[in-house]
Amino acid sequence: MEQKNDFAQGSVAGNIIRMAVPMTVAQILNLLYNIVDRIYIGHIPGADSLALTGVGLTFPIVSMMIAFAGLFGMGGAPLCSIARGKGDQKQAKEIMQNAFWMLFWTGLIITLVGYVVERPLLYALGASDTTYPYAGAYLRIYLLGSLFVMIGLGMNPFINAQGFGKTGMITVALGAVINLVLDPVLIFWFHMGVRGAALATVIAQFCSSVWVLLFLTGKKPILRLEFRWGMPNWQVVRQIAALGASNFIMNFTNSVVQVVCNRQLQFYGGDLYVGVMTVLNSVREVLTMIVIGMSNGAQPVISFNYGAGKKDRVRQGIRFMTTASIVYTCIAWAVTLAIPQYLIHLFNSEPELLQAGVPAMHIYFFGFCFMALQFSGQTTFQALGEARYAITFSLFRKIVIVVPLTLFLPLIPDVGLHGVFLAEPISNVIGGCACFFTMLRVIWKGKLRE
Repeated sequence: MEQKNDFAQGSVAGNIIRMAVPMTVAQILNLLYNIVDRIYIGHIPGADSLALTGVGLTFPIVSMMIAFAGLFGMGGAPLCSIARGKGDQKQAKEIMQNAFWMLFWTGLIITLVGYVVERPLLYALGASDTTYPYAGAYLRIYLLGSLFVMIGLGMNPFINAQGFGKTGMITVALGAVINLVLDPVLIFWFHMGVRGAALATVIAQFCSSVWVLLFLTGKKPILRLEFRWGMPNWQVVRQIAALGASNFIMNFTNSVVQVVCNRQLQFYGGDLYVGVMTVLNSVREVLTMIVIGMSNGAQPVISFNYGAGKKDRVRQGIRFMTTASIVYTCIAWAVTLAIPQYLIHLFNSEPELLQAGVPAMHIYFFGFCFMALQFSGQTTFQALGEARYAITFSLFRKIVIVVPLTLFLPLIPDVGLHGVFLAEPISNVIGGCACFFTMLRVIWKGKLRE
């Protein structure tokens, strides 16, 4: 089994594709968790766009849960791959064990804190008296699945890090299929509305987390998870958290940006434009799934070869990942220009939302191909354990660029509301180029120099 999952052998591009294809499929299926919810929610009879807007207000909170899952999951998985590349199976297993227990306790804490601050938090995120009933109903049920999110999302990277890409895909597929089946039943048949959408997601996340635990504690994995409790190795936890901080900050800053955007849109345009941003965020999730799958597939291959001292293979992996990502994002950008109305129709068919959404989409997705540079640079820094640079560029694009622009651009005459949507493409260009060209200088011409 070890030889079968040795990324130092065979074609680098072939290894990446072998991992990226199931991970991309997993990304597609993972979107079904939220996208299917939004499609059904956007068509609840009598709710108009308020239900969709209300659920959209919970996105920053959901992003925070994902951020904590990434802190220990995406932080530990590259270190695990590097240890495997060095042949240090004991260290690789210790990293996985410590990551699991941190995910477990974090999930419990998020659930408890979430119920205490739910109402004031939603109003702080931009809820109104008309949208809070939908946002609160969704979030109160969704919080029940916090622990399942931590285990399912946080431990799945350790399955992929061992070379079991198809098994990692099944983790997500299982939950997505269950969610897809339960959504219409609970939302429409049992007349539960947004609560039915949340309950379907929680059940799906529970099934995914059970699958992950059954696999990692079984006989097939190279590194087997054990439910033995002992004091965490805080040195290992610090290493995991240091590297995972970039992923955490990326998701945390997404939450901050969503809060700022929602409040600005609520102030300048009202509930309609908060709904527009909900749709645009949903479309972006759909369009970025391929490049995220490619990045996730390349990461364990790059990390393993770096641990094995195969610098030329690391360079090949970075080159292939970057080229494929740029080509795809150029195609995705063209799609948003050609058929924006059809993409919006997936989530809501109200004429007012469509009229406001088409020009907003053209602005929001301008220069979408530059996002590929951010993903490639960020993935490389994380794969090689360069926590400092990974954290810096996670903060730079969102906090240093997007948030100030979101606050400032609407104040410019003749820009107004559209300045909120314009902040994203500007950050893609500046942040993407800064991250990628720094990676070339630090990694390509530095750590990978022969």
